[in-house]
Amino acid sequence: MTDLGGLPDYLAIRHTELSAGHLVAEMDARKELLTPFGSLHGGCLSAFVDHCLGVVFYPVIPTGAWVATTEFKLNLIKPVLTGICQATAQVLALAKRSGVARIDVVNNDRLVCAAQGTVTIVLPKT
Repeated sequence: MTDLGGLPDYLAIRHTELSAGHLVAEMDARKELLTPFGSLHGGCLSAFVDHCLGVVFYPVIPTGAWVATTEFKLNLIKPVLTGICQATAQVLALAKRSGVARIDVVNNDRLVCAAQGTVTIVLPKT
């Protein structure tokens, strides 16, 4: 997927798999996203996780509905220095107006971030 707009575009997030309740996305650890200490800024990983948290629900919610992040928690496990971050998002629970998903991010075959979040599902007005 290309031309996502806004921050996802700036981060150059790519969707490589998207199906009902499942998303795999990638983001490069580019030089301009690194801290002065040479690691990927935690805010970039946080934005990547938040993006994946929302997108994973679109194949399983009604057409015209949209999601808003209610909350998420992430554990930054290891620093990212170079390469590609790959996020795998999976819907854990889905109700009419809310959902929960888990997102794991790996880099160079290492788990670097584990996250879980909740979204509010906003149904279209009828």
